[in-house]
Amino acid sequence: MRQNIYDDPTFFEYYKKLRSTGVTFNDFIEQPALKALLPDLQGLNVLDMGCGFGKLALAMVEKGAEHVTGADISSKMLSLAPKIPQITYIHAPMEELNFEAESFDLIVSSLAFHYVADYDRLMVQIAKWLRPGGTLVFSTEHPITTAKLDMEGWIEDEQGNRLHYAIDNYGEEGQRSTHWVVDNVIKYHRKVSTLVNGMIAHGLIVQQIEEPESIPEGLEKMPTLVHERRRPSFILFKAVKS
Repeated sequence: MRQNIYDDPTFFEYYKKLRSTGVTFNDFIEQPALKALLPDLQGLNVLDMGCGFGKLALAMVEKGAEHVTGADISSKMLSLAPKIPQITYIHAPMEELNFEAESFDLIVSSLAFHYVADYDRLMVQIAKWLRPGGTLVFSTEHPITTAKLDMEGWIEDEQGNRLHYAIDNYGEEGQRSTHWVVDNVIKYHRKVSTLVNGMIAHGLIVQQIEEPESIPEGLEKMPTLVHERRRPSFILFKAVKS
């Protein structure tokens, strides 16, 4: 069974409240970077894998996408997603999606691939579903942050000042378990080379890699985001099907 922490009542209420603030790592780091990697959306047929509340799907429609298919494992999140004719939602884990070959001009995913156990199979499917010349854009937690087996990286002094970030177990790919609001949140650690080579192996040409820092507004509203220069939280990729 796929893990679905987003339908856990405690986690969902916390996450919904957090995202509603508009003052998060997503708002100031990940989403600006991801949107900057998107191609011209005019007339595109798009698949959003792990679409959550549907905010990105809506934004892509507003930028000219002809249709967006949003898929997510969480029924609670999909229940709050905007319902408009240009967006179709599928309630399913991304590992169980099935589409005809060459169905999409663009496949996008925001911070969801680190929940998938079989990355290679995911890339096989994405390469199949993309039309020739189609684009993949995705973000994932940076391997620096997922490497340590205990996933606790910052080393602090007695006053709580961050001294440095510890990296260990980087080459030991696989499952990690962490506490994030609830216990035993499962993620999967992969090296940067694994992420890149997984695309190359299936005919996806990597065009751009980003390790973003905060936009200026984020540094004003969340001063601790200055630490992103010391250790990036996210890594993003843009690739095109050959």
